[in-house]
Amino acid sequence: MSRPFVLPDLGEGLTEAEIVQVLVREGDVIAEDAPLLEVETDKATVEIPSPMSGRVEKIHVEPHQTVKVGQVLVTFGDAAAGATPTGKQAADPLDPTRTRAPEPRTAVRDGRARQTAPAEPARQTAPVGQRAEARALPTAETPARTGPVPATPSTRRLARELGVDLHTVRGTGPGGRVTDDDVRAASGGVATTPAPVARAEPSQPAAPTAPAKPLATHVSEPPLPNFEQWGAIERQPLSHLRRTIAERMTLSATVIPHVTHFDRADITDLDAIIQRNLEPVKARGVTLTLTAFLLKAAALALREHPTFNATLDAAAGQLILKRYVHVGVAVATERGLIVPVLRDVDVKPLLDVARELGALAQRVRDGKATLDDLRGGSFTVTNIGALGGTGAIPIINYPEVAILGVSRARPEPVVRDGRIEPRLLLPLSLTFDHRVADGADGARFASAIVRRLEAPERLLGLEL
Repeated sequence: MSRPFVLPDLGEGLTEAEIVQVLVREGDVIAEDAPLLEVETDKATVEIPSPMSGRVEKIHVEPHQTVKVGQVLVTFGDAAAGATPTGKQAADPLDPTRTRAPEPRTAVRDGRARQTAPAEPARQTAPVGQRAEARALPTAETPARTGPVPATPSTRRLARELGVDLHTVRGTGPGGRVTDDDVRAASGGVATTPAPVARAEPSQPAAPTAPAKPLATHVSEPPLPNFEQWGAIERQPLSHLRRTIAERMTLSATVIPHVTHFDRADITDLDAIIQRNLEPVKARGVTLTLTAFLLKAAALALREHPTFNATLDAAAGQLILKRYVHVGVAVATERGLIVPVLRDVDVKPLLDVARELGALAQRVRDGKATLDDLRGGSFTVTNIGALGGTGAIPIINYPEVAILGVSRARPEPVVRDGRIEPRLLLPLSLTFDHRVADGADGARFASAIVRRLEAPERLLGLEL
């Protein structure tokens, strides 16, 4: 019996990928978890393992082909008449006739992350009680599955630990995928989710009286002139990554009405603290940098001004306010700028932020970052100060609504108490979505960041 395998949901709204390499041939007999395909998305190069064992009956794709999520990649046939599988295969202790799903792995290719299993989709946001009630269904009422059960390796491991047969569990995740909560409910336990970090809740916005109409998001470009009439030219095809970046930047610039507010922060005292504590903090395994202070100052300002920690749902006419503060930071690599994400920056001590920032930036530069390291951000900071420049207007990282640009700090004469003193001033540019915030809102938010940078002892929390 033929069994098709389609491009799985890679998470983070990714809808397509480009085939980099086909790692098997038609007629090959492979085991579950054997490398099958290598694809490139706008996040990383991903090696997709085989979700089942069997004979490769038909390969439907080829290198450099762009495929959509849900498109058939490979068709498997019965492996009974084929050769002995050569890939890794491990028996499931709950059912010797089935094999265990592969554990996710990461590898490095050209400074970019490669992950060998699709990222686990975001958990549903319904209340825990409702999720438990929905999933706590008697297994007797759930028809047994046939064929591979859609579940992540961690969920399969949990099922083995709890003695739950995944074939009897009803999946409530996207596409019928079995989640950890489904397994716990099937075992008679209570579905659990991590407890949210306590933080001040901003006031809830008033519910809209009527949904807004969808906004136009695309424009047509005029035809290009014939450049050959002026001389020789060369055409170079865009890589999948560059094409995706171009599309997303066009989307952001087209959909979002950008407005930028400029300000400067006096970081003379902050720089003195950094220089004074470089060695003592380094002895504790942490590199103290200006970027860590920027991330912390921005995160605290986002709690004070939640409008800039949001996403506009134009089709629904709603503003999605995020109760978490995950800050992305641009990191320079040989392949270009990559934006990993630090989570819950607002509630972490500054030294923890600095330690995590150093480790995350090193993983990105070494090409060892995972997909989870690169997604989920609610605000972005891009610091080009090390490269020079007096200012910049960055494009918002859609679907976020704001981005903070930082340029090189320079000593300048400043009048303080009637006297001219040399002070170290840091140029800042806050670019934000004018649909969700006005100029006065942007000025107040930028001032909240400046105020914290100019009072660094409040950011430190007496940690040093």
